[in-house]
Amino acid sequence: MAKKNAKNKITKPIEETLWESANKLRGAVEPSEYKHVVLSLIFLKYANDKFEARRIELIEDGKEAFVDQVVFYTARNVFYIPESARWAKLMTEAKQADLALHIDAALAALEQENESLRGALPSNYYASLALDRTKLATLLDRINEIDMLSAADGDLMGRVYEYFLSKFAIAEGKGKGEFYTPKTIVQLMTELIEPYSGKIYDPCCGSGGMFVQSLKFIEAHQGNRRAVSVYGQEYTNTTYKLAKMNLAIRGIACNLGEQAADTFFRDQHPDLKADFILANPPFNQKAWRGANELTEDPRWRGFPTPPTSNANYGWILNILSKLSHSGTAAFLLANGALSGDGVEQEIRKELVERGVVEAIILLPRNMFYSTDISVTLWILARNRSARSVEQNGQMIHYRERKEETLFIDLRQEGEPFEKKYVQFNPEQIARIAQTYHSWQREGYEKNYSNVPEYCYSATRAELAAKDYSLVPSKYIAFANRDEAMDFASEMQSIQQELQTLLVEEARNAEQLRSLFDELGFSLNISADV
Repeated sequence: MAKKNAKNKITKPIEETLWESANKLRGAVEPSEYKHVVLSLIFLKYANDKFEARRIELIEDGKEAFVDQVVFYTARNVFYIPESARWAKLMTEAKQADLALHIDAALAALEQENESLRGALPSNYYASLALDRTKLATLLDRINEIDMLSAADGDLMGRVYEYFLSKFAIAEGKGKGEFYTPKTIVQLMTELIEPYSGKIYDPCCGSGGMFVQSLKFIEAHQGNRRAVSVYGQEYTNTTYKLAKMNLAIRGIACNLGEQAADTFFRDQHPDLKADFILANPPFNQKAWRGANELTEDPRWRGFPTPPTSNANYGWILNILSKLSHSGTAAFLLANGALSGDGVEQEIRKELVERGVVEAIILLPRNMFYSTDISVTLWILARNRSARSVEQNGQMIHYRERKEETLFIDLRQEGEPFEKKYVQFNPEQIARIAQTYHSWQREGYEKNYSNVPEYCYSATRAELAAKDYSLVPSKYIAFANRDEAMDFASEMQSIQQELQTLLVEEARNAEQLRSLFDELGFSLNISADV
């Protein structure tokens, strides 16, 4: 019986086991720092495993004379590892007091030898953290136990890296963790806009998750990953490095600019016109520009200048300006952007009147590690006219949609995970994508219908009648939830009733005063309303 139990024992995935080991060794280092410590070492081990596998292959093919020729590695998308950066050498130095210096030197040598890694790896990082040498050596031992090339799908390293990014985002928690967008949200975004070919752009790319999932979408649908090119930008230097490592692991060529930089003040892709944009900008970013800064920026030409108090509409117009003549964008914003007044309302009206607002999709709460609020997925499209487009060898026929906007409410969707978070499962993602694509395409009358508490296709006239509000509950019919009530109208009605009661009270008080005056008594009652 014991043997049977041992045989049937479920082993944990490698990424989970490694996480448990690494997390125990964290000590006093904050998660925001520790993720760079762990992920850089994992990357170094992965690069070494790939290098050693290619080196053995060359020797077995009788090309031992070329084992130190860089071109024989880069031609196979393998990083060349100089002798000073090799994992075996690092393991021999693990017991030395200056281990941190050796790790820094190895990463510097690896970056120097490989052009695509320039700016991707930490510089003089480990020594600066004053890490406990014993714990660091133990971490090396744990990572050393894993053959990064052993997985049947060939993506063990990618899985480990993605798993660690998500766990670190959860560990950093509310108000932090912005470097990572939950995977199932990005999977939904790619299934909706279908980035099969062309230029893909993310103006605030974080750790590069949008790009990773775009390439996974292409592979899952038997597309050609060589048909896309990747452009991005990231403000935070350490996150910029995470993105470059994350993409390098998967062999994704990318242009993230020369260095980390502010997208608004140092746009590193000023002339880019992208076919697809996926983004998760910082929510409700305050004081993003001064009163007199960027007021004449070409990115909002034809629109009012976005307000200084909140960057939401700065991000919207930056994204719109980067779209090609037939480009599509999917991006996330806090729900407040759906109904702001003043300049935001003017911009929203212009977006609607230009016919670029394709869909507004309300997500469930607790999907993000950095906030528990409900968030909106916006889809903007430049070309919403009737047309036929070849996608991955198949002709897709789109109908005219310039006068309509699709609203979807997903707040009742999702399933729990990690106790306090929500994620989409594959069936839910497929159903949501089917709703959207059925609405987009020819024959939609047979395949799409408005569903109470789920979706509604609103005309431009309906949006205008609601002062260009994009709040889904103003359009989707709700029979059993509070959204069945129009809170704005109800509040106005209550205010009017209260005003009527106050006026009536004042009138009664005045009549009562007059009566007492007639009787020769004084009555001190205020008649103010």
